[in-house]
Amino acid sequence: MATNNTLNQALNTQPQKVNAKNASIKVLLESPTIQAKFQNVLKDKSSGFVSSVLNVVNSNGYLADAQPMSIMTSAMVAATLDLPIDPNLGYAYIVPFKAKNKETGHYEKKAQLIIGYKGYIQLAQRSGQYHKLNVAPIPEGAFISWDPLAEELKYDFSKQTSDKVVGYAGYFELLNGFTKTVYWTRDQVEAHRIANNKAKDKRALAGVWRDHYDAMATKTVLRSMLGRWGILSIEMQNAVSKDEKPQELSDDGQLVEDRLDITDDATSDDSDGAKSEDKPTPVKHTKKSDSENTDLTSQEQQDIFNAVNGKK
Repeated sequence: MATNNTLNQALNTQPQKVNAKNASIKVLLESPTIQAKFQNVLKDKSSGFVSSVLNVVNSNGYLADAQPMSIMTSAMVAATLDLPIDPNLGYAYIVPFKAKNKETGHYEKKAQLIIGYKGYIQLAQRSGQYHKLNVAPIPEGAFISWDPLAEELKYDFSKQTSDKVVGYAGYFELLNGFTKTVYWTRDQVEAHRIANNKAKDKRALAGVWRDHYDAMATKTVLRSMLGRWGILSIEMQNAVSKDEKPQELSDDGQLVEDRLDITDDATSDDSDGAKSEDKPTPVKHTKKSDSENTDLTSQEQQDIFNAVNGKK
């Protein structure tokens, strides 16, 4: 499989002798090779985007400790999708994860891109094929019935009895008249979260899921609905396939899947998982010794959440 070798060689043979292995993200982003790649993708917007990458890294100490090349490739994914990575905007986030390298067997801190629900809405809007698109939480008391075969959801928000959310409804209508309605109960969302949670304690709520459960649940339903029944434009295909997955650059400068194994207890649990399946899949638990435990601490998870959400 192609790796970053060609890019590393190009960086190391530049006049300024950039060492790609040891270079900081600032040095990488200032190199002509990297700047040319962003310029090719973003044109006039490239300088502003590169500046935003540096700002995000400088404001997140744990992200700054991640391998610079992984940060750069995550930024490149966002660039190809033309999504801003400012965490305050909520379109996409670059988040650090601990992952096991299959070749070395060692755990490494790398970065990967997580697309927010606003990012998916933005990509859908760009296709110009959606007449209506929405995902909304259904509060307790408002839900009446759901027929999954006929896709008939009955609800009455005037009968809401509390702010407790019992489910999430998604709906879109294309310009050609095709419509789709989906409904996930809170239990279904929770089952999906647990099945795709890569942390050791899969049932524990932490990070974004703990503090912004509805936003993450909304993204889960929206991503599933658009990925299965929406217009699969090139941008949307790229988003679904690369969301929450480590990336590499191939020898020809194209993004390919990284060869890291993100294991049960090697990552933060701020995401809803890299799997795109709707139904939960069985999870195998492997007992590890305390010395092999690589979970982020509660403080690290909180710091990552604060950085992603622009909090100090």
